[in-house]
This record gives sequence, structure tokens and C-alpha cells, in this order.
Amino acid sequence: MEPPDHRCGFVAVVGRPNVGKSTLVNRIVGADLSIVTSKAQTTRHKITAIYSSPRGQMILQDTPGIHDAKTRLNRALVEIAARTLENADVVLFMVTPELPIPYEESLIVEDIKASGVKAVVGINKIDTVPPSELLPVIEAYARVYPFEAIVPISALSGSGMDELVEVLVGLLPPGPPLFPEDELSDLPLRFFVAEIIREQIMNLAWQEIPYKTAVVVESFKEDLRPVLIQADIHVERDSQKRILIGKGGTMIKRIGTEARKKIEEFLECRVRLELFVKVTPHWTHDTRIIKEFGY
Repeated sequence: MEPPDHRCGFVAVVGRPNVGKSTLVNRIVGADLSIVTSKAQTTRHKITAIYSSPRGQMILQDTPGIHDAKTRLNRALVEIAARTLENADVVLFMVTPELPIPYEESLIVEDIKASGVKAVVGINKIDTVPPSELLPVIEAYARVYPFEAIVPISALSGSGMDELVEVLVGLLPPGPPLFPEDELSDLPLRFFVAEIIREQIMNLAWQEIPYKTAVVVESFKEDLRPVLIQADIHVERDSQKRILIGKGGTMIKRIGTEARKKIEEFLECRVRLELFVKVTPHWTHDTRIIKEFGY
């Protein structure tokens, strides 16, 4: 039986690219569900992660970074973030300790105002500035909107995270859990496999290649041992395909090896991973293909 004051609801994690949203979500649930790299605009999907405790259950939705979108793909990503914000019970607005408040943050504040959803500011990366610089940042955000709370944190080290979780759970509506307490996400395994492969492309490839890449898992045969996974990596040009494959296949082998290790850790079983690089011209500008690839 759940306690009578048990809370449950959806928390939209929003912010501009590279403020640490994915690191925070992974820290809260204790598992690598969202891609974390040093590159901006890594998250493309609304990643659903589930945090459960005796007091309540948060369904965290890690959104793509809100930014000035130029391509159809990027506009689709920003739309995902906007829809998630509108449907949330609570918004966690992730920022970094910068002054003046960046223009992108000002736009997100306006979106929060328009939504009318209760919002909390998480000032991330506090370990990158002296403590004396935090108070002016807190005061600046307190002036622009009546946030429910402003919590300084470090998603990387865990500092302030317990306080933030307490605040967020306390703002959720009363209700029973929507998911079993041992469940970490409602997304299928294929999704996470594709994200792990894309993460290694982000880590190992260079320049624009990762941003022109989509990963589609075409076959996932769990009845075989080792589990057989076949995935297509779509790029826009032949030159990008050559870079991803590498001289003598060295790059694609590195990507496959590193991805297989992480997939085996995630699935807790042995995996045979087969990757195929395909050219799909201008896919980031084609609405039909963007939807076909799941964005």
C-alpha cells in the first residue's frame, strides 16, 4: 500500500543545449539512460526516465536543448521540448551560473510563463564558479519569474541533488505510482541500443558527422545467443560515410566495439553487433524521413 500522501507526476527537464540535463536525469535515476557527451544538442528524443521512492514517483522527461533552430530536424527537436513543457506537472529549468541571463534562457522563461506550469530552477555546474558568484545568479532568476524554488546543484558530483529531488517530488500532485518501482523507463530496448550507438559516434567521430547521423535498429533477435543486433547508420553524403567507416574499416570497428561493450552492460548479456552505414541524402531536411527515423 502506498502512503496516503504519495505523489506522482511528470517533470519536464528543459534548458538550452549542454547545460547538463542528461547528466542530471542519469544521476537521479542512477542509470545511463540519456546520452552524455561534451558536444551540445546531443539529446534528440524526449527520454522518459522513472524515479521512484516511498514518498513519490517522478517521470522525468529529458528534452532536446531549446535553441534557435535552423534545419527541419532541429525545429522538430525544439517542438518536442515545447510539447513536453506544456504537458508537464512540474518544469525543471536547468541553467548554468552565468550573468547576465543568456538570451536563450530568457526565451525559455517566456515559454514557462505561457505554460502556467509550476517551475523550479536548477543552477547546474556550481563547482565551476566561486560560491560568491552564485547569489547574484539566484537573485537574477528570482527577479524574472516567481519560481517555486531555485536550487544550486552539480549534476556531475551530486551536490544539491537530494534537495532538488525533495523539492520536485513535493510539487507533484497526489496519486499512486504509474509504473512499477523497479522500472527505469517506458521506452523500448531498441531505443536505448540506438542511442548507445549514436553516443559512440558522438564520442569518436569529428566535426559535423554526429549531427548528420541517425541510427535505426533494424533487427533485434533476443532469442539468439549472443543476442544479434543489426543497425543502420544513416548519413547525408558519401564523404560522411567514408569518414564513419574509416580507412580499412577502422572507425566503424571502433564505434562497434565501444557500443557493443556498453550495450552488453545495459542488457547484461553477450551481444553480436552488426553496423551498416547508409547514405540517405538531405535526411535532416526531409520531414517524412525525420518522422520515419523516429524524431
